[in-house]
Amino acid sequence: MTIHEDSLDEQTLSVLEKTHNFFLKHSCEAFVVGGSIRNLLLQQPVTDWDIVIGDSVPRLAPRLADMLEGYYVHLHEKASRIIVKYADDELTLDVAPMHGMLIQDDLLQRDFTINALAIPLHEIIAIWKGESACLSSALIDPANGLADIHTRTLRTVTDTVFQHDPLRLLRAVRFAIHHALSIDPHTEKLIKRDAHLLLQAAASRIHEEMYAILTPTSATTHLRLLDRLGLFTILMPEFIAARGMPQPELHHWDVFEHSLETVSALEFLMTQLQLPAEQLHQSPLAIHTADDLLSLQALLREAEEQQILTVASFTSPAMKLAALLHDIGKPVTYAVDSNGDIHFYGHPQAGVPLVQQIMHRIGANTHATRLAQQVAAHHMRPGQLSNTPLTQRAIRRYFLDLGPTGIAVAVISLADHLAMRGPEPLLPNWERHLSAVRILLTRYIRERQSILPPRLIQAEEIMHHFGIQPGPQLGQLLDEIAEAQSEGAIRSRSEAFWFLEEKLGQHHDK
Repeated sequence: MTIHEDSLDEQTLSVLEKTHNFFLKHSCEAFVVGGSIRNLLLQQPVTDWDIVIGDSVPRLAPRLADMLEGYYVHLHEKASRIIVKYADDELTLDVAPMHGMLIQDDLLQRDFTINALAIPLHEIIAIWKGESACLSSALIDPANGLADIHTRTLRTVTDTVFQHDPLRLLRAVRFAIHHALSIDPHTEKLIKRDAHLLLQAAASRIHEEMYAILTPTSATTHLRLLDRLGLFTILMPEFIAARGMPQPELHHWDVFEHSLETVSALEFLMTQLQLPAEQLHQSPLAIHTADDLLSLQALLREAEEQQILTVASFTSPAMKLAALLHDIGKPVTYAVDSNGDIHFYGHPQAGVPLVQQIMHRIGANTHATRLAQQVAAHHMRPGQLSNTPLTQRAIRRYFLDLGPTGIAVAVISLADHLAMRGPEPLLPNWERHLSAVRILLTRYIRERQSILPPRLIQAEEIMHHFGIQPGPQLGQLLDEIAEAQSEGAIRSRSEAFWFLEEKLGQHHDK
C-alpha cells in the first residue's frame, strides 16, 4: 500500500521530518498511530497526525511547538496538540505518551482493530520518499487490524472497550458510516450489551458524535443503524411509545417510521430544489407543481443572497434533528374517539418540552434547541394555512411569531407532508401546501417591509400621549397598529394616533 497523495504534501513532509529529527535529538521513539494509519491504509486523506512517544509529553511538546513555530494546546494532563499554520492551510499534530512499555501494549488498549495500528515516524517519511517499500511492511499490528481494513470490517480490540469509554458506542457507528465499514457480528452484540452505558458519556461528546453521524446524506439510514444497535432510544427514549403507533389513514407510516422518514424527505426535497431547472421539471414532485418548485428554488437562493439563511443549512444536523423531532408530541397525545378515529390533539405544543429534554440530553446548543422547538410547535401551520385563502394578516402573524425561522418551518412542513404519504401518490393537497409555502416565502423574502413594517410610533409615545401603563393593553395596541399598517389601513404617524384615539375611544365608550 502507498500513501494517499493528499496526505503528504511537501509542507507536511517538512513538518514530519522536523518532528522526527526533534525526537531523535531527544532520544525519544515516535510512532504515527491510530486514525492516521487507518486513513493512510484506506487511501483517505490524513488531516490530524496522531503521534505516540516514549517520553513525557508535557516536557517535550511545548518545545516541539516552538521549534515548528506552531501553536501549543494542552488537551489534558498527558496529551497535547500542536497546530502549524501555512499560508493557506494548517497541520495538526496530536502528541500523547505511550501507554505501556511497548507500542504493542499501547495499541492493544485502543478501541477498534483498524485503529490499533502504528508505524515508526521515520518509516512514514522513508516510505513517502521512496526509500522504503510500503506501509504494510513497516506496520505494527498486534490486533490484526490490517486484515479488517482489507475486508472493511469494524471489530473491537477487546470485549470491554465500550465499558472503558461508552462514547465508543457512537464512535463505532460514526466509523462504520464514514469509512463504509461493516460492524462484525460479535462487536454488534457488544454494542447492544453495553448500549445502556451511553449516557455516562459527557453530553458535549455525544453531541459531537451525533452531528458527525447526521452530517452525511442518508441520515435516516444512519438513524436506523443506531436503532438496530439499541442506541437510538437510549438517547431518545421519548420515541419508545412511537414505535408501531398508528396514524390517520392519509399516513403511510406509524409515528416512529414517519419521524425517521421526514429526515429522508427533507434531504430528498433539498436535493430536488438544487437541480437545474430542466431536471427539476422532471422531478416526481413537479407533477402540476413545477412552477411552484422553481419559484421556491429561486426564493431560497434570494434568501441566501440576503444573508437570511444558507441553502446548505437545510440539511445541517440541527435541521435534521428538528425534522426528526417535529412529531415527538404525538405519543403523549394519542387518542382514539368513539368512531375509531385517531387524534393527536395539541401534539405540537406537547412536543416543545420533550424537544427541550432530548436536545439537552444530547448536548445541543441553544440555537439548535430553539429551532427544533419552533418546528415542533409550528410545523402544522403552513399546511393549515393552505386550506383557506392566505390573508395578509395570517402571513404577518406567522412571521411575527417565527421571524426568519418561519422559512425553515415551512420547508420542514413540506418534508413532513412527503413523509406522511411515503411511497403513496401525492394528493391535490400537496399542490395547495406547496403553493402556500411559496406565497409565505415570497412575502417574507421579497416583500418583508409590507408584512413587518417598521413602527410608526413607539411604546413610550403611546404611554405618554394616552397615559397607558406597561402591560398587555399596550402590547395589543402596538400589534393592532402593525396589523393595520401591514394591511395599508394606516400609513403615517398621524394616522396611527388617529387610529389609537378611535380604538381607545371605542373601548372607553364600552
